[in-house]
Amino acid sequence: MQAHTVDVVVTVDVVVIGAGTAGLAAYRAAVAAGKRAVIIEGGAFGTTCARVGCMPSKLLIAAADAAHGIDKWPAFGLRLDGELRIDGRAVMDRVRRERDRFVGLVLEGVDKIPVGDKLIGQARFSGPHTLDVCGADGALVKRVRFARAVIATGSSPDVPLPLRGAGDRLIVNDDVFDWEDLPGSVAVFGTGVIGLELGQALHRLGVAVHVFGRSGRVGPFQDPALQDYAHRTMAMEFPLHADASDVALTRDGDAVEVRFASDGQSQTVRVDYVLAATGRTPNVHRLGLETTGIALDQRGVPLYDAHTLQCGDSHIFIAGDANADLPLLHEAADEGRIAGDNAARFPAVQPGERRTPIAVVFSDPQMAVVGTPFGALEADRTVTGAVSFEDQGRSRVMLRNKGLLHVYVDIESGRLRGAEMIGPDAEHIAHLLAWVIQLGQTVEGVLALPFYHPVVEEGLRTALRDAKGKRDLIRAQRARAA
Repeated sequence: MQAHTVDVVVTVDVVVIGAGTAGLAAYRAAVAAGKRAVIIEGGAFGTTCARVGCMPSKLLIAAADAAHGIDKWPAFGLRLDGELRIDGRAVMDRVRRERDRFVGLVLEGVDKIPVGDKLIGQARFSGPHTLDVCGADGALVKRVRFARAVIATGSSPDVPLPLRGAGDRLIVNDDVFDWEDLPGSVAVFGTGVIGLELGQALHRLGVAVHVFGRSGRVGPFQDPALQDYAHRTMAMEFPLHADASDVALTRDGDAVEVRFASDGQSQTVRVDYVLAATGRTPNVHRLGLETTGIALDQRGVPLYDAHTLQCGDSHIFIAGDANADLPLLHEAADEGRIAGDNAARFPAVQPGERRTPIAVVFSDPQMAVVGTPFGALEADRTVTGAVSFEDQGRSRVMLRNKGLLHVYVDIESGRLRGAEMIGPDAEHIAHLLAWVIQLGQTVEGVLALPFYHPVVEEGLRTALRDAKGKRDLIRAQRARAA
């Protein structure tokens, strides 16, 4: 990537800090609106998704799924002479090669940005309309005067203090994808998306894995029934300590000794590495935000409008992981576009068009949450339709019959409000549900759509029929009472 040397002072309409998914979308939106814009990056170009997130993790999961598929062969009447051998070096070689390919595709897009619009260095606000760009040694490289700014600096892994006892055996998810070989054992701390995906994948690739949580929660679910199902399902496959307490880590030679309490018992395990998958922190604390005059929350993150991405009523906008809202690629892209467009049109900002929320965990079975969160639904206005995939036809045929789906329907209007699901092909069913929710479809309207046989989607139809039956009964009871 060619760095560009400019005069000490650069004057622009819009400055974008960060060249990840949100930053690139913001820059393109500002330029499309006819504004002079620059984008600043302090690290390597290439998005979190391509380098250390969505894509390399799915490469590891794909290898794990292929290895795990052989476990079902006996049930299908298939036989394998000898044992499966997992070549850790070959697995990680493909992960790194394909990861680099995805990063290269991102860089091809970055290369199309005019050289004069790319500034390389660490950005720090020095006032409401100025910021300094410094080199690795802290020396001032250039100063930017801007009319509007978009903060799109992303996030970094958050490592709790108790885990630092692992020393140089402590890693974050970013580090996994640079491994040249698979280790013998790993303790994974975190039972959210990253912890479950990587923990299960490593387990299926022959790594001895222990997964630890603190709150007892497993996965993204708010619905107690889904939360319980996810916990039981994951615990059947690998050691899962979702309510671990009194955790203490000590280096012991080339290993780490993990002491903890779970289910009222003190336990100890020895592992080669400790993987912190305990969340991410917005990269906003070294930006000099105190010089801008914008209000910050208790975490130091700017207060902003979720619809316009505007920080207060200022000329500064924030998008993507930096705002600590929805750390998902498609959300970052949407937010970047909205922030860049509003930065260009400031002060005439407008709410951006947002899509139905959708989130997927690529575990097996997959997990998905769509639409209005369970915790935000009004119990007296909502009916839940349910289906178990344990006896669902196509799921049983494929020996993938684990799962539970809840769909939430508004009693008065009949419209779908949201859904939570663990089960086969959740990524696809989640998309179908997100589409019909965004289109304002009713449960009757969706049931009138075609369902082929035999497919996993027939399970969705069962849940919708359950919701319709319950809604009809409640409405009939209310009509009689009136």
